[in-house]
Amino acid sequence: MTDSTNSQVLYHGTRADLRSGDLIAPGYVSNYGSRRKANFVYLSATLEAAIWGAELAAGEGRERIYIVEPTGPIEDDPNLTDKKFPGNPTKSYRTRDPLRVTGEVAEWQGHSAEALAAMKIHLEELKRQGIEAIDE
Repeated sequence: MTDSTNSQVLYHGTRADLRSGDLIAPGYVSNYGSRRKANFVYLSATLEAAIWGAELAAGEGRERIYIVEPTGPIEDDPNLTDKKFPGNPTKSYRTRDPLRVTGEVAEWQGHSAEALAAMKIHLEELKRQGIEAIDE
């Protein structure tokens, strides 16, 4: 883990029903893009990025945001930092090692229906253009 994240709370947004102590590991079908096998697990030091993760995750389960701790090294998420937001203002990261669930954010405010619809339209347009939402 990088020094800049040692004292930060880290989050993972999903629809999976997990408990404290569970591991979130790569190797499963991704929630995003073409839904291929994920080589990384994604996390963020901002609640905002985790909210997007939960809201855009595939599936029918309840949107959840977990507090997580990496079990190995993490790196900046190049899907956001290099392509969209230089300098990593979203504080988005990824790892090839599991994340351990240490808690859940019980109360959080999701995006408006309009903002969520606009994001989904944007992602569909990228898909139509053959641009993968997550480049692993």
